Amino acid sequence: MTPALSTSRIVVNSDINALTQVLDWFAQFNVPPLTYEVWWFCQLVLTEGFTNAVRHAHRDLPPATPITVEVNVFTDRIEMRIWDQGAGFDLNRKLQELDQTLQDPEPEGGMGLVFLQKFADEVDYQRHSEQQQNCLFLRKYLTAVATA
Repeated sequence: MTPALSTSRIVVNSDINALTQVLDWFAQFNVPPLTYEVWWFCQLVLTEGFTNAVRHAHRDLPPATPITVEVNVFTDRIEMRIWDQGAGFDLNRKLQELDQTLQDPEPEGGMGLVFLQKFADEVDYQRHSEQQQNCLFLRKYLTAVATA
């Protein structure tokens, strides 16, 4: 596996106002090999993932509960990880439920998860019990690389 061209992480409190700090930090990745368009969409995905962690995963946790965001940029892809300390949920099951409710002209939420799935080439959300955290993992290929 090739080493990352750039890698960084930030740890912030579980506060929606910390999103500004996260986005300011993410600006460092607006350089090649990412195009502006890919970086912009990644910024949207990061915003969705971070706000989900604050509003849902950490809903009943103190504001001082940390959220960690990690980004790795490779020549052919970008990988983002958002670590939360909430109870977690089954992403695949939730996406299946949302797929069924998309027939509703006014769905009650969850559209951000659908957006994540549509934009990213890989989306995963797993509990890492050894760290007692959950990780939202997103991978976006920068070229037409087969994802099979």
